[in-house]
Amino acid sequence: MKGTVILGIESSCDDTSAAVIRDRQLLSNVIAGQDVHRKYGGVVPELASRAHQQNIVPVVDSALKEAGVLRSDIDALAFTRGPGLLGSLLVGTSFAKGFTAALGIPMIEVNHLQAHMMVHFIQSEVSAATTPRFPFLSLLVSGGHTQLVVVRDYHTMEIIGRTIDDAAGEAFDKCAKLLGLPYPGGPHVDSLAKEGDASRFKFNKPRIEGYDYSFSGLKTSFLYFLRDRQKEDPGFITNNKADLAASLQSTIIDILLQKLRLAMKQTGINQVALAGGVSANSGLRLAMEQEAEQHGWELFIPPFSFTTDNAAMIAITGYYRYLEGYFASDDIAPLARMYF
Repeated sequence: MKGTVILGIESSCDDTSAAVIRDRQLLSNVIAGQDVHRKYGGVVPELASRAHQQNIVPVVDSALKEAGVLRSDIDALAFTRGPGLLGSLLVGTSFAKGFTAALGIPMIEVNHLQAHMMVHFIQSEVSAATTPRFPFLSLLVSGGHTQLVVVRDYHTMEIIGRTIDDAAGEAFDKCAKLLGLPYPGGPHVDSLAKEGDASRFKFNKPRIEGYDYSFSGLKTSFLYFLRDRQKEDPGFITNNKADLAASLQSTIIDILLQKLRLAMKQTGINQVALAGGVSANSGLRLAMEQEAEQHGWELFIPPFSFTTDNAAMIAITGYYRYLEGYFASDDIAPLARMYF
């Protein structure tokens, strides 16, 4: 039985990715990164879009070959419409238009953030045996977004809390830069934190009503703390780097979990699914497991390979949209800002 074959394309930031699924089963997931941005301490949009242009054809070709799928087997192509870097999105959207026009198949627009939350429905060798039941609460934590979302079905998602300024991932990266760690700083903070004392230093936490988040105050608190301590001891950062990383990470996780506990209690939902690039953080994963055990939550944590930007999440989201006939028109344009 052939099943429904979806080719997914992801190009929202600096990773070019293509994936193939048959029904919910993942057949391939190929990702080409862009190391050029490391020396600039962040993603350079113009360089990112140029790299996507170079990578997208070989990445798609590799994904099809790895999946053992011919172009004639593909039923539809799903692509990231937004949110993201406009130049990067334009490369993926343009490729989708040309590819689907040549094969006479439909194309399906996908919201990048919704796709992050859909990774729990992918069937693969590394996926969990069970999937969330609707409705469930998703804690989406990435470099550009921090959101609490009620996922009501495959297509209906309601944001009940979001960051009012900076995202958690941005706080990790910018504070890591203050510690002299390379970009992206989040993984380096996570690694250092394992060697440090998380109770050594205390940093300010925001007082925001409801389910919304804020991380700009923490960044400022961290900056001033380091500045004042270095006046007293120029070697302060070097001599205390592990403890600083552990204390920073613990503070960010505490902020995330405080709102999550409130949302779980007030919504009455007992299932929570972690999503986004920061969901790879080992401290956050452990803290979520401890919270779930303490409160009796049913917890879903994505495999590491599905935490960062990838086309598998685009393909699985496209699969469910394909079943409902949600097809994009030929004049569709990418959106740097996109909401659900």
